[in-house]
Amino acid sequence: MANRCVPLVLLACGSFNPITNQHMRLFELARDHLHSTGQYQVVGGIVSPVSDGYGKQGLVLAKHRIAMAKLALKSSNWVTVDEWESQQPDWTETVVTMRYHYQRILKEYEQRSTGMHTNSSSNATPLSSPPLQLKLLCGADFLDTFKIPGLWQDEHVEEVAGRFGLVCVSRGRLQPERAVHDSDTLSRHQQNIFLVREWVRNDTSATEVRRALRRGLSVKYLIPDSVIEYIHQHNLYTEDSERRNKGTVLRPLTKQAQQPVNSLDD
Repeated sequence: MANRCVPLVLLACGSFNPITNQHMRLFELARDHLHSTGQYQVVGGIVSPVSDGYGKQGLVLAKHRIAMAKLALKSSNWVTVDEWESQQPDWTETVVTMRYHYQRILKEYEQRSTGMHTNSSSNATPLSSPPLQLKLLCGADFLDTFKIPGLWQDEHVEEVAGRFGLVCVSRGRLQPERAVHDSDTLSRHQQNIFLVREWVRNDTSATEVRRALRRGLSVKYLIPDSVIEYIHQHNLYTEDSERRNKGTVLRPLTKQAQQPVNSLDD
């Protein structure tokens, strides 16, 4: 029955400023949980760093965040780094990024499936594969962003939760169940939202990593050694870099007030 499981790809969007061991751990936890349901087969993971247009204070250039993510995930045989979102001239809505990746991976998956069927015995009639799914992977604090006024458009929340779905890994004392309960949209699609509990306590955050680096403190075992070496080589996360975008309003708050995005061409 394993071959009848729904193939699924996990997509993580965010600053990754810098990528941490906890970011990578989310993928492993999510995959274990989804496999334990007996319904899904995770076939890939994607790390998609946000573009420089996001406007967040202390955000280093995308080229550095991409390079660090690639170094960190060098040992993974199923999670990759995608540069599309980071290369966009403006900040991209999460739902638009999901549409892009779904179209891309669906095309690749269908091509592989067609090739497999072509190479199979002519006497065999292969069963049709379940449709590929893409779900947004996030931490528990992400669900709370849906409540921030002006940050999300209602139709975007509806599409992310209803059409795609989320896999939310809790950390610390955060309670994602409360966020789902408090939102009519999330509650309506709760069957498409998977809440994963991390029992091994790990509250590592990129914010704390940057703070430690600014103060000349060790971050060993919080982020990969290769990433630490890259940070030192390029003199990242200094007091000067933390002032980058200071006083700038986050791009989502200004862009979301404009016309809703209905397609990749908008």
